[in-house]
Amino acid sequence: MDGILCIDKPQNITSFSCCAILRRLLGEKKVGHAGTLDPMATGTLPLLVGKATRALELLPCHDKRYQTTLRFGAVSDTQDIWGRVETTGAPLPQREAIEEALGHFRGELLQIPPMMSALKRDGVRLYQLARQGLEVEREARPVTIYSLQLLDYDPCAGELTMDCACSKGTYIRTLCADLGEYLGCGAVMTALKRTEAAGYSLDDCLTLEEARRLAEAGELAGHVKPTEELFLSLGEVKVSAAQAVRFSNGGALALNRLNVRVAGTVRVKAPDGRFLGLGQTVGEELRVLRLF
Repeated sequence: MDGILCIDKPQNITSFSCCAILRRLLGEKKVGHAGTLDPMATGTLPLLVGKATRALELLPCHDKRYQTTLRFGAVSDTQDIWGRVETTGAPLPQREAIEEALGHFRGELLQIPPMMSALKRDGVRLYQLARQGLEVEREARPVTIYSLQLLDYDPCAGELTMDCACSKGTYIRTLCADLGEYLGCGAVMTALKRTEAAGYSLDDCLTLEEARRLAEAGELAGHVKPTEELFLSLGEVKVSAAQAVRFSNGGALALNRLNVRVAGTVRVKAPDGRFLGLGQTVGEELRVLRLF
């Protein structure tokens, strides 16, 4: 069984645990995820099944979209409500000030990763150091906020809900904390739901309960999407039967013997439409990048 199964991850469970559950439900040893969600976060978690796990480092789409809620007037050692929270006593911002501030965070930014992250320092995860009460210096990293929109604001409670489309490596809790710092009152993230990842949205997802019911009925495998879906943004080339055999055996194909002009990375398909894998042009050849 090979392909993609998207899960709407519930709260209080790790992404790794979701993989373990689906391994049992599908009876498949290889299940990985395309982008970790923290235990307290929910939402779109694309799971790669079987040979699709080979696609992880080749995914053309790494952008994400989130809906998040934050509370102004507080700060936290983890930048969210699940850490040690302290109120700042600062006045809560008005909606107009928030709208102006959001413009400051759109586009290309330098963001300092939080200590509660899976990044490594000298081979040790930052969150492991944070749990020991340690804090180390982190370098700011470039991220891109494609869109950042205010969805709802309660000025009495100081609670803001916003939608954020961003590049890989963006930490939403840090975005919330930085927004609070910019407005001079502090902010902590109180909820996070990922609505899009790897080109998939919540509409593509099953809940774990739905996945269990489908597995009991013997119907879960029918919801596994084909691996090729991950690469539909790439061009494709359909090869002859003989070329399909050669490519599937790891052999390069001469570009001048293909029926279309090819450049860069493309999907390679057999005459019957089967997805063979990804090819990459090198000189005058189309070489195997990854077989599926």
